[in-house]
Amino acid sequence: MDRIVRAITPDGFVKASAVESTELCEKMRNIHKTLPVATAALGRALSAASMMGSEIKDENGSVTLQIKGGGPLGAVTAVSDSRGCVRGYVQNPALDLPLRPDGKLDVGGAVGADGILTVIKDIGAKEPFSGKVGLLSGEIAEDIAAYFAESEQIPTVCALGVLVAPDQSVLHAGGYIIQLMPGAPESLVSSLEEKVIKSGSVTRMMEQGLSPEGILKKLLGEDLEILETSPVGYECKCSKRKVERALVSMGERELQRLIDEGEKVNVTCQFCDASYDFTADDLKKLLDAAKKSIDIGKS
Repeated sequence: MDRIVRAITPDGFVKASAVESTELCEKMRNIHKTLPVATAALGRALSAASMMGSEIKDENGSVTLQIKGGGPLGAVTAVSDSRGCVRGYVQNPALDLPLRPDGKLDVGGAVGADGILTVIKDIGAKEPFSGKVGLLSGEIAEDIAAYFAESEQIPTVCALGVLVAPDQSVLHAGGYIIQLMPGAPESLVSSLEEKVIKSGSVTRMMEQGLSPEGILKKLLGEDLEILETSPVGYECKCSKRKVERALVSMGERELQRLIDEGEKVNVTCQFCDASYDFTADDLKKLLDAAKKSIDIGKS
C-alpha cells in the first residue's frame, strides 16, 4: 500500500518526508496510457505533490504543481489534497524518446528546461499562494529543491524516482524531501549531500527492500523520530455535479448555443478520463435552473 512518512531528527534541525507511490503511479499509467518517459515524468511530479500536499494543515487545502519546460512532453500538472492523495496529467502521454546514454529515461529531455515550475498552495487563506521558479533541468526533483530554496528560503534536498518495467508497468516509485530547519548548522548540508550521493537513487533503495521509513533512517540516522504515517493514492474528485457547474459557468449565451445545435455534449475529465454526456434536454434543464437561481437572487 502506498503511504507517506513524515519525520524529524531528535535535535529538530532536519524535517523530512518520504513517499512510496508505486501503486498510484501504476494507476495513473493505466488511466492515461502513458509511455515510459511520460510515466516517469508524471510519476515524479505526483510523488512530489503528494509530499508537499501532506504538509498543508487545512483539510480542504491543496498543492498544485505545473511544469512547463518547453519539451515535447508538454505541460505536466499534478495536484495533491492535504492527505497527500493526488491526481494529474501530461499533454502528450504517448511521447516516446530514446534512452539517455546511461540507459535511463530522458525525463529532462521530455520535460525541457526552458520554462517555469509553478507551485500553487491553497492553505485556506483568502487567496492561494503562488510561487514560480525557472526550471534548472526538467528532471523535476532538482527543480522542486530550487523552488523551496528560492521561493520559501528553505534549504532542501529532493529525490524522486520511477522505475518502469520492460512491459511498461511501474515496478517502484517514490521520493523524499529533506529540509533544514532554522538554526541548523551549515555542516549539516555537506554531510547530508554525502549521504544522499552514497545512498544511491530512490528506486535503487526501494529495490533493496527499504520502506519510506527505512530510506529516511538510512539518510538521517536510526534515531529519527517518525511523526506520522498515512496512506495515499491516486484520487480524482470529479463528478457529474461539478461538470454541470462548469457548464453553467460558461454563461447563458454559450449554453443556449449548445442547445440550439442539438448535439450531445461530451466532457472528459483530464485527471481520470471519466466521460460525462449531456443531451440538449439536459443542457436546457441546466439553463432553466441557472436562470431560476438568478431570478431568485434578484428578488
